[in-house]
Amino acid sequence: MVLAVVALAWQQGGAQVVNSIGEENMKVEQGLKPQPKKAESPYIADLDTETPYFQCVDSAQTYIYAHDWPLAEQWLLKALKADPDNPNNSLLLSNIATLQRYQGHLADAVKNYSLALDMTPHAVTLLLNRAALYVEMDSVQRAIDDYERVCELDPYDTEARYSLGVLAMERGDTKRAEDLFNEIKRINPNSGLYHEGMGLLHKHNGNHARAAELFTQVIKVQPSAQLLGHRADCYLAMKRLSDAADDIRTALEMAPDDPYLYLLRAKLNKLRFERDDMARDIDKAVSLGLSRDYINQALNEE
Repeated sequence: MVLAVVALAWQQGGAQVVNSIGEENMKVEQGLKPQPKKAESPYIADLDTETPYFQCVDSAQTYIYAHDWPLAEQWLLKALKADPDNPNNSLLLSNIATLQRYQGHLADAVKNYSLALDMTPHAVTLLLNRAALYVEMDSVQRAIDDYERVCELDPYDTEARYSLGVLAMERGDTKRAEDLFNEIKRINPNSGLYHEGMGLLHKHNGNHARAAELFTQVIKVQPSAQLLGHRADCYLAMKRLSDAADDIRTALEMAPDDPYLYLLRAKLNKLRFERDDMARDIDKAVSLGLSRDYINQALNEE
């Protein structure tokens, strides 16, 4: 049977819980022909469901369904201790790392992603998870190293190229960012990541009308709170306040705890001279994690 821990989606930063360690997550350097990624056969382990190892994993899965991250982590750690040489332990370590990330234990999460990668060094998903965590921890060069390693292992991976492009743009290297986004287009001309990346680049360069058009192309296919927020910010810059308000309202319905959206609504209320509403949105954004200095700087740029 397949050893699997239920999939969790890390909602900010892209971390994934790996359900199986198979060819899909163990890319090796070789000449690959351009083609859509196919589902690969997972690693199949001969597991006795009566063993302490499996029983610990089964208990962890129960607590993951219940969103009880600390207890799920404890049971996965017990599984590791029960069978430290089990070939599936890379999978368990990866899931432990993601559970730790949910709990804000970032240093522990890095350690366990790294231990998992020591066991399966070609696991692309693990590299992407660790890279996203490094970005969250402001270890940007380490993140770049992991993303570049993914590009070496999988010449058709678009996620790593998108992330590298965003990091290049944030460092002011817009030419490098554009080249990376164009690589995505070469790999997949219809990629939403290409349009999103170019939208961010145009927004960064002040071309808000073109950025909004590109974000719209992606939103039509796969709407998200983040994309709606980016487009709303463009609409605010263009003084299209009604359009911005619609996007912010829809985005907040999708992600009511996103502090960036309250900052955007504070911008909107400032432009509408609704000072009391602006103050409430600022307080809400602060309560959700944005610093008041950052918010004031963003509002003063308007």
